[in-house]
Amino acid sequence: MEKSLVVPLQYLKGIGPKRAKSFNKLGINTIEDLLYYFPRRYEDRTNFISISKLQEDQTYTIKAQVLARGERRSFRRRGFSIIEVAVGDSTAKIFCVWFNQPYLKEYFKVGVTLILYGRIERYAGRLQMNSPEFEVVSSKSDESLNIGRITPIYSLPEAMTQRRLRQIIKYALDEYLPKINDFLPFDIRSRNNLLNLAKSLLAIHFPDNFEIQKEALSRLSFEEFFLFQIPLALRKVKKKQRKGIAHQVEGELVANFITGLPFQLTRAQEKVIGEIKADMAAAEPMQRLLQGDVGSGKTVVATIAGLMAIQGGYQAAFMVPTEILARQHYDKISAQSRGVRLGLLTSSANEKEKKRMYKEIAEGEINLAIGTHALLEEAVKFKNLGLVVIDEQHKFGVGQRALLPVKGANPDVLIMTATPIPRTLAITLYGDLDVSIINELPPGRLAVKTMHFTQENKSSAYEIAKDQLRQGSQAYIVYPVIEESYVLDIKGAKKMYSELKSGEFKEFKLGLIHGRLKQSEQDEIMLKFKQKELDLLVSTTVLEVGIDIANATCMMVESAERFGLSQLHQLRGRVGRGRQESFCILISDAETPEAKARLEAMIKYNDGFRIAEEDLKIRGPGEFFGLRQSGLSELRIANPLTQMQLLKKAREEAIRLTHLDPKLEMRQNGLLKEKLLQRFPEYEKLMMVG
Repeated sequence: MEKSLVVPLQYLKGIGPKRAKSFNKLGINTIEDLLYYFPRRYEDRTNFISISKLQEDQTYTIKAQVLARGERRSFRRRGFSIIEVAVGDSTAKIFCVWFNQPYLKEYFKVGVTLILYGRIERYAGRLQMNSPEFEVVSSKSDESLNIGRITPIYSLPEAMTQRRLRQIIKYALDEYLPKINDFLPFDIRSRNNLLNLAKSLLAIHFPDNFEIQKEALSRLSFEEFFLFQIPLALRKVKKKQRKGIAHQVEGELVANFITGLPFQLTRAQEKVIGEIKADMAAAEPMQRLLQGDVGSGKTVVATIAGLMAIQGGYQAAFMVPTEILARQHYDKISAQSRGVRLGLLTSSANEKEKKRMYKEIAEGEINLAIGTHALLEEAVKFKNLGLVVIDEQHKFGVGQRALLPVKGANPDVLIMTATPIPRTLAITLYGDLDVSIINELPPGRLAVKTMHFTQENKSSAYEIAKDQLRQGSQAYIVYPVIEESYVLDIKGAKKMYSELKSGEFKEFKLGLIHGRLKQSEQDEIMLKFKQKELDLLVSTTVLEVGIDIANATCMMVESAERFGLSQLHQLRGRVGRGRQESFCILISDAETPEAKARLEAMIKYNDGFRIAEEDLKIRGPGEFFGLRQSGLSELRIANPLTQMQLLKKAREEAIRLTHLDPKLEMRQNGLLKEKLLQRFPEYEKLMMVG
């Protein structure tokens, strides 16, 4: 009997319940998840470079012995430790330095053999490796998986070494690969010259050479693109078969709303409204992606689309990723839309309030329902849903965006994102959607000035913030964690709030907001900030999406290297929403090339499309598209930017397949259908039947 790859990881030899928990934190819950947990890079350990041949500003892997070690304290930063280790081979020696990680010294006993990977830099006239990755070589038995071969390097679960993780993955491969049946149909593999699945998984983890690793990469990337494209292709087939709603797009409700706006619509907004109007007037369901940078006015456009549906007797639904954003939309649209009955539905609402909302939505008393994931609950039933708007779609993932429209009879769908991507890529990745772009900011909006300060120079950054506050503006200071993390040496928002309140910013009124506060507490603090009862808001990343306060002119991000590039750009978008000069200050002692690249991109670019391209290059697509969080078609290994041709081939195959066998009923597509339903369980009722 074939062993299932969806068996819980804890049953794999050498794991157990306790160790499984550390894997679970990385989203590795089953054997399949483990086999698809790919190396982030490889080291060619067939031949190590000699220390005598190392050159400045280059990255190398070396094998060397510990000759001496020492630890000292920084004179500049109190409590900051520096570990120095001298290592050598038969040709020379070099120093390796680690900052503020005193626990590492236990690994560096004299005589121990290390494999080190890092960038060579010159400091005080000598070459050294700063904070290199390292492995301890403990015995000859390590060598089969770790030395003398192309060696995989993984992001590690807690309390796990590279050697141990390689052993676990190799055992899983040996145990399960002989039982794997390839779900990609043979004709598709043949046409595209792809390896089979078992060989690809083995070669991606433990390649014999880089040629076979590239072939495995192509196969597994194609697979991800293909699985990503099939639902899109199926939905496009379905769309052509469905009759939609021909909305009454001209009317007083829309005209009065536009006339009553306290600003002029930009040309880009007017162009997009025209595209939406043409879609909504037609009897075919609209499926449109609206891209626009932070602050470009997407919400106004979406509201106008909602009013087009409402004035013809239909309901509209706005789904957003956070309660703060849902409430902000609710307040803004309520203030500007007379004659429209709004409802707000979030997970934190009490049962009595939810039941009232369910009833009013079902009876059609609410014209526009604004909410979070709570709108997807089975109890939410619309009387006459005509338009669905999904804001910050990358927070929901590919599959969830299909769930809300099912609550109506082929309603129009408008999907919005402030994480823009190049048009050609958008058309390929969101094949079921037409693409609109708002590439113009409102007139008078100044570009936010972005600066980078080190921890050592932070006092200068504080002076900029204080100067803004003294002029009557407001500011944010954002931290990546709530409590202090000693492992990462990050000062938490709670601790810094206390320190700043009694120290640097004692002359100002401070507030603290984070995700662990109750929704009512978050709302109360945000209201105080909006009403200028607070000058400075200390926060975690709950600010990332949607807070709109025109008087805020300074955003300071602590430990900025801990944030993704698009996340930093979103945070920057919280300031500069008025007409005053605004600042984004990044505090970071970034050391890795990736972190440095993010900071450089933030300083160099203000345009969201350019930021998105840089983010894709630096971070990779899986995190960029928000798919890991959704549990759906994860781009764990494929990269749309560097593998565009492969993506196009996968798209062509998906379109061919859905035309030949839309329900995947042919015998050769049986395993593929099983895989799709495993990845996209909601698609069975959406697309596999009927």
